[in-house]
Amino acid sequence: MPKMKTHKGLKARVRVTRNGKLVRRKSGTSHLMSSKNAKRRRSLGRPAGINNAKLVRTLTRALAGG
Repeated sequence: MPKMKTHKGLKARVRVTRNGKLVRRKSGTSHLMSSKNAKRRRSLGRPAGINNAKLVRTLTRALAGG
């Protein structure tokens, strides 16, 4: 049986913190920022955590390659 490979697309988009939590960037930040208010722009700049436990388990397996 061959080894499981790390999902490279996920690896580029998600970061694992020291505590094992997953952090991602928010979408909608590349252009058209003038139509978004300052509060929305600030919140888009901050990283977002992934809180859904079932999803975190699936993504962690994909990152670990197994």
